[in-house]
Amino acid sequence: MRWLLAICLTSQLLFNSHATAQVEAAPQVRIETNMGSFTLELYHEASPVTVANFLRYVDEGFYDNTIFHRIIRRFVVQGGGFTPDIVKKETHQPIVNESKNRLYNERFTVAMARSDDPNSATSQFYINLRMNSSLDYRMGKWGYTVFGNVIEGQEVVYDMSFVETGVVAGMEDVPVKPVILIKAERIR
Repeated sequence: MRWLLAICLTSQLLFNSHATAQVEAAPQVRIETNMGSFTLELYHEASPVTVANFLRYVDEGFYDNTIFHRIIRRFVVQGGGFTPDIVKKETHQPIVNESKNRLYNERFTVAMARSDDPNSATSQFYINLRMNSSLDYRMGKWGYTVFGNVIEGQEVVYDMSFVETGVVAGMEDVPVKPVILIKAERIR
């Protein structure tokens, strides 16, 4: 009887290790800017719609030669929607808000920008420069969907937060000297 229990336990361990090996590795995206490069790891299991949307834009080359158009020191660095000439790019349809995913706007996490409509996110994203709990989902209040984290090059993002900003083309907090997203590419 003990040998049967041993076989069952061994089979279960083998099954569990095989199932674990099949877990898909988190996608990673390398962002090259005129200030240096950084790498994002994406939370595809917690934010599947948002990650698929972001990767669609990455794979299409949408983010290449865009700018970080909103930089607020000790708050966020935002990009993904404007050319260096401050022309808004055409986007795909908005996606559903996944801010109930229990991920939080903590330092160096990446989240989707949106308007007051909770389901209005398209291409623009931001990187948190501090814990921004006011942007998180709360009972009865939609938040901003966190879908990734800066895992390499955090110093580049930090340095970006110190550029001089002003009003450009009627928008506030725009870098006076453009911070250009040269290329975004999937590396895993």
